[in-house]
Formats: sequence, structure tokens, C-alpha cells
Amino acid sequence: VVPPHRDGGQAQYIERPVPHESAPSPTAAARAYALGHIGEPLTLDDLARQAGVSVRTLSRRFRQETGATPMRWLARQRLDHARELLERTDTPVDRVATDSGYGTGTAMRQHFREALGVSPSAYRNTFRGAHTTTRGLDR
Repeated sequence: VVPPHRDGGQAQYIERPVPHESAPSPTAAARAYALGHIGEPLTLDDLARQAGVSVRTLSRRFRQETGATPMRWLARQRLDHARELLERTDTPVDRVATDSGYGTGTAMRQHFREALGVSPSAYRNTFRGAHTTTRGLDR
């Protein structure tokens, strides 16, 4: 039994594995392209073009492989990218937003609140607090 909500601003995550790469994946090129251009505006047409298939075919195959639509998968990748930058760097929130494909800090704040229930700054403080304290003791 797993509680539906975790205290402390932490969301419950169920990782969905990336498709097993031993067999050729019809969406591998689109996923690689999206990850390599995560900070850029991307459309479904862009991803379908990279996969060499129609938008409809890409959407169907993407859902079969990942359990999500291409744009929901991309949104999750952007969120994960932003989370990693917030946890591991001192990059300002607005720059993290740009680098993660949100465009503006305001847009990223909205996505963070919807997905995680906290602001990017609160997320950073929660997951970097121990590192900041430790860093101060090293002097």
C-alpha cells in the first residue's frame, strides 16, 4: 500500500522505463532529437519528421512505447531536466526555465506548481539545503 501523497512537497513518482533498446525503436530518433533540443520550442511535426513518420503514426507508436503522448513525454523530460539543474547547479531559475524549454520563469513556475505542488525555488531549497549547509562548513 502506497500513500497517494508524500509530505514535504515531494510528488509520488512512478518511473516508466524507456523502451528496451535491443530492438529498434520507431520513436528513438524523435526522442533523441527532443532530448538534444530540449531547450528549443518543439512541435509534434518536428518530432514526426525526425522519426520519418506521420504525426498520427508517431503518436500511436509513442504511446505504445512510453505510455504517453509525445508532448506529455516531452513535458516530463523538460520537468526532469529543470529539476536536475535546480538540484545540481546555482543557475538562476529564469535561466533554468530557458534551458529546459519553458521559455520564461513564469511558465516554469506554473508547470512546477501543477506537477510538483511547489515553486522551483522551494524545490531547490528542499533538495539543495543539505549541500548548502555542508558547503558552508568546508571553509
